[in-house]
Amino acid sequence: MLRLRFMRPLAAACLLLHVAGARADDLATAIADLQQRWAVANYELRDKPRVAALDVLTEDAESLTRQYPQRAEAWIWCGIIRSTLAGARGGLGALGIAKAARRDLEQAIALDPTALDGSAYTSLGTLYHKVPGWPVGFGDDDKAEQLLRKALELNPNGIDANYFYGEFALDQGHRAEAAQYLTRASAATPRPGRELADRGRQQEIAALLAKAK
Repeated sequence: MLRLRFMRPLAAACLLLHVAGARADDLATAIADLQQRWAVANYELRDKPRVAALDVLTEDAESLTRQYPQRAEAWIWCGIIRSTLAGARGGLGALGIAKAARRDLEQAIALDPTALDGSAYTSLGTLYHKVPGWPVGFGDDDKAEQLLRKALELNPNGIDANYFYGEFALDQGHRAEAAQYLTRASAATPRPGRELADRGRQQEIAALLAKAK
C-alpha cells in the first residue's frame, strides 16, 4: 500500500513533465514557423504584399502570447513582428504599432531578460533608436544605446546584436566603431534553420560596412 501511494504522485509528476515538455516543443515549433514567415516577409516581399503578410503574422504572434503568456520567446517575436510592421507601414499611423511592440518587448524582459540570447534588448533598443523622439514619439538615442549595449553583453558574438549596434553607431557618426561591430556581425556563426534571415542580414551588413568604410 505504501508503495502504491508513493507511485501515484510519482506518476503524476512524470505526466506533468511530459506535458510541459510537449508544450515547450509546441512553442519551439510555433516560434520557428514565425521566424521563417517573418524572414520571407522582411526580405522577399515589398509594399502591400509585405504589409499584408506582416498583418497576418502579427495576429498569429498575438495568439501565441495568449497561449503562452509566461514565455518570453512568444512576446519577443510578437514585438519583432510588430516592429517590422510599423516600419513597413511608416508614417504617424505606425506609432501605435511601435508602442504595442515596445510593450511586448518590455513584457519579455520582465519574464526572462536572457531569452533568445537577449533578443528583446536588441529589438527594443532598435525601436528607441528608430522611432521619432518627443513630442511625436518615444524615441530616445540614450535609451537605445543602453539597451543595445545590454544586448551585446548577453550575446557578444550574435549577428543581430552586433548589426544593430553597428547601425546605431554609424547613425551617430561613429564610423570606426560601426565598422568594428559590423565586421563582427559579418563573422557571426550561421544560425541553423535561419538561412534566409542570415542571408538577408548579411546583405544589410555589407551595405552598412561599405558606408562605414
